[in-house]
This record gives sequence, C-alpha cells and structure tokens, in this order.
Amino acid sequence: MSKNAVVTGAGSGVGRATALQLLKSGWQVALIGRRESLLRETAALAGVPASQVFVGATDIGDAAAVESLGARILKQFGSVDVLVNAAGTNAPQRALEVLSLADYHLMLNTNLHGAYYCVQAFLPGMRAQGSGTVVNVISDAGKQASPKAGPGYVMSKFGLAGLTQAINAEERSRGVRAIGIFPGDIDTPLLDKRPVVPDAQARARMMRPEDVAECVVFCVNLPSHVVVEEMIVRPR
Repeated sequence: MSKNAVVTGAGSGVGRATALQLLKSGWQVALIGRRESLLRETAALAGVPASQVFVGATDIGDAAAVESLGARILKQFGSVDVLVNAAGTNAPQRALEVLSLADYHLMLNTNLHGAYYCVQAFLPGMRAQGSGTVVNVISDAGKQASPKAGPGYVMSKFGLAGLTQAINAEERSRGVRAIGIFPGDIDTPLLDKRPVVPDAQARARMMRPEDVAECVVFCVNLPSHVVVEEMIVRPR
C-alpha cells in the first residue's frame, strides 16, 4: 500500500529536505512550490522513479489554485496521508517602521493562509479515511516575538501555531493529528532575506534543513495514536 504525502516549500530548505527523506523512504510525494525548476531539481536529487513524484508549481496563497491543485493530486494519488506545510517567507525590510503592506500580505498569504488552504484541500479526505497527519513547520518566532523575525513573520507563525491547535481540537476524534515544529535558526536560503545576512561562521552554528526534516519524519512515523503536538528544536 502506497504512503502518500504533500510537501509545500519543496524547492528548497526544510521542505526540500523533508521531501527527499520521504521519497527515499518509499513515499509518493507531491512537491509544491512557486518555481517548477526547483521542484524538478528536488525530484532529480531524490533519484526515484518519476511515478513516485508529483510536481505542482503554484502560489499557495491563491485559494482557487490550491483547490485545483489538490484535486489533481488526489486524482493521481487517490489519497493523502501526510501534509507538510513547510513553505515560508520573510522580507528584508521587516521592522514595524519599515514593513510595507505588500510584504505584510505576502508573509500572511504564504506562511499562514497558504497552509490553511492546503489543510482545507486535504483534510476532507483524511476525515473520510479516518486517518491523516498535518505537520506545520512553524518557527520559534511562533512562540516568542523578536526583532530578528519582524511582526509580519511573527503574526503569521503565531497564527500557524493556532491552526495546529485547532486541527487537534476538532479533528483528533476523526483520526487526524496535527504537529507543530518550532525550529530556531536554520541555514536555509531564507537567511538571505534578513536585513543583515549571516556570514559563513554564523551559519555554521545553525541547524541544517536535514535536521528539521528528521524531526518531521520522526513525528510522521510515530504510531497513529501518538501526537507530538509541539516540538521545539534549536541549535546546541
């Protein structure tokens, strides 16, 4: 029996690392992200048969696009067992006094609304089959605000933490569980959007995308009656 997963942000960072681990473990994975070229690169890195991969380039902040994409994935896979919301963005000009309305909306649309749209695309199928796992890769900025993260990012991540709790509150009796991963600093391309880009020495002290992907896969592979509601993971 196939194990089917959907991973957003699969073109880089934690999303890519998670997708690769799942693919190499025999899962069928739908790779979701904005840029098809990066998603194809992820698929190539996995070195698995093309039939094991669905590539879906889309803007997850577009509700209609996510609904259409979800239908295509379900048509090909038949069902989805795991949804990993790993897509996220920030902006260099992120402090309250400089944050533009456009950047604010981009963060909310990508980090929070997009995750919600994806949940709504696949949750009905999980309910119907009586099982499913939603993993939201949040951030420790979803626990405590800091100038490093900026208000738009913090607000979106607090919202994503709330969505995780709401899924567990409403859906656990139907066999669906939600997991919130709250990582600290990770060496990913998102660092290039910081007002001051960390240098190589600073990045060397951070976690790697593969570290967080291992946390995601660990939680996914736990028995279905076990829910890791929150996992905070930081560099040593």
